[in-house]
Amino acid sequence: MSPTRRAEYAAQTRQAILEAARSLFTTQGYFATRVEQIAGAARVAPATVYAVGGGKSGLLRTLIESAVNSPENARILAEIESATDPQGLIALIVATSGAKFGQWAPLMRQVVAAAPQELAVRESMEIAHGGLRGGLRNTAGRLAALGALRDGLDAAQAADILWLYLCNAAYFVRTDDLGWPLEKSEAWLNAVLRRELLRP
Repeated sequence: MSPTRRAEYAAQTRQAILEAARSLFTTQGYFATRVEQIAGAARVAPATVYAVGGGKSGLLRTLIESAVNSPENARILAEIESATDPQGLIALIVATSGAKFGQWAPLMRQVVAAAPQELAVRESMEIAHGGLRGGLRNTAGRLAALGALRDGLDAAQAADILWLYLCNAAYFVRTDDLGWPLEKSEAWLNAVLRRELLRP
């Protein structure tokens, strides 16, 4: 097998393992999932799972890091930095956080459930939270640079307000406890965040 074909096969194998891990973590929970099950779903040997991801905690961390460091996130950060309309910027971050929650909530529910019992899972959760907080800090900083924040509010306080409304826990309350669809949550968030953050 040529080096190019080997690299292609290795990339396909890695992706199959990650997809199998994400599916099983989501449907069964982190602790109920065994490496042997991930290997079976990916059609590889258990040793390959360990070689690729270092076991369950390594696979979870890789899934989270791949989401945080994705080209899509880099594009979103570039849009934040170039935004010139404060209301449009709030609409962007609300829509983005809602879309990301819809995409990752099934896995993040399992991460949050397992985090208190295992340090490695807690570290992965902190990576996910750190990625979101970074984007929210950039958003708050951009609003401040545009002179859009209401009187008495600085960028650090604005970032905290954004976190309060846009973190996973807040979405869990709205979707799980209150039963709000993401569309209702998005409309409400746009109205509330404009009132909380922007000059009248």
